[in-house]
Amino acid sequence: MLEDTSFAIHPGNNTETEAIRFIDIGNLLDYRKSSHGYWFACDHGYVVVRFYHPSIVRIVMNPTSNPDLNQSQTVVAKPESLKITEQESSEWIMLQTEKLEVTISKQPFRIAVKDLEGRVLVQEKERGMVFRENGEVMVCKEKTSEDHFYGFGEKSGFLDKNGEKYEMWNSDVYAPHNPETDPLYQSIPFFMTLRHGKAHGIFFDNTFRTTFDMKRYEHMYTFSAAGGQVDYYVMAGPEPKAVLEQYTSLTGRMPIPAKWALGYHQSRYSYESEEEVRALAQKFIDRDIPVDVVHLDIHYMNGYRVFTFDKDRFSDPEKLIADLKDMGIRVVPIVDPGVKKDPEYTIYQEGVREDNFCKYLEGDIYIGEVWPGESAFPDFTEERVRKWWGDKHVFYTDMGVEGIWNDMNEPAVFNETKTMDTTVMHRNDGKPTTHRELHNVYGLLMGKATYEGLRDQLNGKRPFLLTRAGYAGVQRYATVWTGDNRSFWEHLQMSLPMVMNLGLSGIAFAGPDVGGFAHDTNPELLVRWTQVGAFTPYFRNHSAIGTLYQEPWQFGENHEAMIRKYIKMRYEWMPQLYTLFYQASKQGLPVMRPLLMEYPADEKTYNLNDQFMIGDNVMVAPILAPAVTDRAVYFPEGDWVDFFTEEEYHGGTVHLVHAELDQLPVFIKKGTAVVQGTFVSNKEKQGKDIKMSVYASQSDAKYTCLYYDDDGETFAYENGEYLKLEMEITSTSDQVAIDVTCKEGSYQPDYQDIKINVVGLGEGQRVIINGAESSNQTHIRF
Repeated sequence: MLEDTSFAIHPGNNTETEAIRFIDIGNLLDYRKSSHGYWFACDHGYVVVRFYHPSIVRIVMNPTSNPDLNQSQTVVAKPESLKITEQESSEWIMLQTEKLEVTISKQPFRIAVKDLEGRVLVQEKERGMVFRENGEVMVCKEKTSEDHFYGFGEKSGFLDKNGEKYEMWNSDVYAPHNPETDPLYQSIPFFMTLRHGKAHGIFFDNTFRTTFDMKRYEHMYTFSAAGGQVDYYVMAGPEPKAVLEQYTSLTGRMPIPAKWALGYHQSRYSYESEEEVRALAQKFIDRDIPVDVVHLDIHYMNGYRVFTFDKDRFSDPEKLIADLKDMGIRVVPIVDPGVKKDPEYTIYQEGVREDNFCKYLEGDIYIGEVWPGESAFPDFTEERVRKWWGDKHVFYTDMGVEGIWNDMNEPAVFNETKTMDTTVMHRNDGKPTTHRELHNVYGLLMGKATYEGLRDQLNGKRPFLLTRAGYAGVQRYATVWTGDNRSFWEHLQMSLPMVMNLGLSGIAFAGPDVGGFAHDTNPELLVRWTQVGAFTPYFRNHSAIGTLYQEPWQFGENHEAMIRKYIKMRYEWMPQLYTLFYQASKQGLPVMRPLLMEYPADEKTYNLNDQFMIGDNVMVAPILAPAVTDRAVYFPEGDWVDFFTEEEYHGGTVHLVHAELDQLPVFIKKGTAVVQGTFVSNKEKQGKDIKMSVYASQSDAKYTCLYYDDDGETFAYENGEYLKLEMEITSTSDQVAIDVTCKEGSYQPDYQDIKINVVGLGEGQRVIINGAESSNQTHIRF
C-alpha cells in the first residue's frame, strides 16, 4: 500500500532518483447534495459528481477550491433532471440512475462507475485523482488485458490505441508524419474503450496540454493535464454507437453539409493566377471529370494579407467566382489567422484600434512571423472579436464565396516552439487566462467565428468550412482534413485508421489529401488513393508547391480514365452518402466506420486497419500497396456480394480477393440495400433517376433502410422541408419484401419515385413491394 496520500512516478526521460511526487486527493471529509450535483470535500481537494443523462456522469476535481462547472469551451448539453437513488455505508456512498451506478469509496476517496448489470466501466483502486504543486492534474484508472482503445481524434498509427501514449497540443507538423508522430493538428481528448464487446467512453474536458498514457502501466492507464481541473465525463454505452451518441450529445453534432461540399475538391499550393484557375476548371469540363470545388491557397492574396486578392494575379475575382459557379464549380479561398503588421493595411488598423489582437499582460500586442511576415493574431476567445472576424468574411461572400478554408490555426508560428508564446493573455469573455491554457481551442474558436459569420451572410445557404486545427466539438462548425501528409503508400495506409478514429471522435466529415500533399505522387498511387477518396467523407486532391501536379489527367489517358471512373462513382453514391451525413447530424455517427462499430463482439475487427464500412452494410477493402492485385479480406458475419461482379462471399472468414488497378473491392451485405443516383454533368451534377439496389438474402434477414433528401443547399430542412423514408426489407427463402414504414417531411424532389432493383434473387423468391407482388424491377412512389 502507498505511504500516506502521495506516490511517486518516474518519467521515462528522468533517472530513478528524480521522482516527481503527486499528491493524492486523500480521504473523504464531508459531502452534501447541491443544485449542481454531489459535492465532496477531501483531504487535498474538492470533487463534484454531476449526472447529465442516465448514461452520462461528470466528475470534476479541483485541488485548491470548489470546482468551477462553467469553464467548458465546448460542451453544449445541460444536465437533465434525473431521479438519483442514494445509498451510504461507513465505507462508501452509492449514487444510481436508471443506467449508471457510481460508487465513492471514502478512505481513500476513489470512484468506480458501473452499469446496472454490474459491468465495470472505470474504477480507481490504489491510485485515483492526484495533482502536483505545479498545477498538473492526473486521473488513474484500472486497465484490463481485454481493453481496446479508440478515438483520441487525429492520431497516426494503428486503429487500436492500446499500448500508446498521446499528447493533445495542436501542432503544425509538416514532416515527418510517421506512426509515432505526435501531437498533430487536432486535440480531441475523448476515447472509447471496447472490452468484451461492450463499449464506454471518457471525455477529458481540459484545454491545457493533456496526455493520455495507455502504454506505461500494465494494469492502469492515466490521463493528465498541465494545469486546470480534472473534468471528465464517463459515458456508459454499451454499444460503440451509443457511446458516440452520448459524446456528441455533450459536444454537439455537425449540421448537414451542402451537397456540393460532399463532391470532389481540387486544390494545390498554389493555383497562382486567374488564368490558371480558369484553365483548370475548363479541363475538368472538357475531360468530363466531376468537380465541385477549386481551392485557392495563399498565393491568391496580396502579400499574404487575409481579406485581399492580388489584383495582378486575380484582376476580377468576383467574375472568376461567378463564371466558375456557372460551370458548377465553387471557389474556396484559404484564410489564416495571422494579420500582417502593416500600418497601411485596413484589417491590421482595425485590429489595433479596436483592441482585437492577442496581447501580453503588460499590454503589448503579440507579434509572430507567419506567411505575411510579422503578424498579429485575433483573440478569438472574445465574443466581440469573433463577431468582428466573422463579419469581415463579407469580403468573400459578396463575391459569391460560400466556403472558407482555415489553415495555420493551431496557431502556427515560424519559431522554435511552432506556436504563440504561452504567456500571451486571452481575454476569454471576462475570464482572462494564458495561451498555455487556451492554445488547444484557438482553432475551434476561429472556426466558430468563421462559420457563424458565413451563416449570417449567406442568406440561408449552408456554409462550408475546412479546418486544420480544432478541439472537441469542432464538428459543429468545420470539416477536418488531416494536414500535410506525403505521397507515400504508407501515408495512404495510415489515412484509413486516422479518419476512422476521427469518426470515432465525433468528427464524421474528415479526410486526407488524396494523392499526398508533399513529395511526388505517381500514377498507381494516385489511382489507388482516388479509389479510397471516393468513399472517404471528405474528398480533396491537394499537392504542395515544388511537387508534381497531380490533377486527374496528369499521368496519361489510361490512369485518367480510372480516376474519372471513381470520381464519378462518388456522385453515383451521393444519395447513400447524403443519408449517412443526415444520420451524423442526428446521432453523431461516422460515415466511414471501422468494422468494430458494426461488429463489436467480433475480436477480429478490433484492429482491422485496412478495411472500413460506409454506413452499416457497405464494406470497402482497398489495395494499399504498389503492384498488388490480390489481397486478403476479412468478411464479418453474414453473406456479402461484390458490388461490381456480384460474386458472393460467406462471412466469418477471410477470402482472397483479386483487384486489378482499375478495381476497388466493395461489398454489400446480403439482406440490405444501397441507394444511388447518376452523374449528369458538372453544371447539373445529379440526375433525377434514383435507384435502390436490394441485395436478396435466402436466409431470414430484416433490415431497416433509411433514405433522406432535401434541397442540398439551404437550412430549410430545419423547418421540415425534407424527405425521409424508412423502408423495412425482409428476406426469406421465398420472398424479398420491401415496405415503406414511415415517410416524413414536406420536401418535393424533382423525381417522383425510387427505382427498385433486386440483386441475387433466388429461384422461387418473389419480390413484394408495399404488400403487392412485383417484377424484379419496379418503383417506390411517394
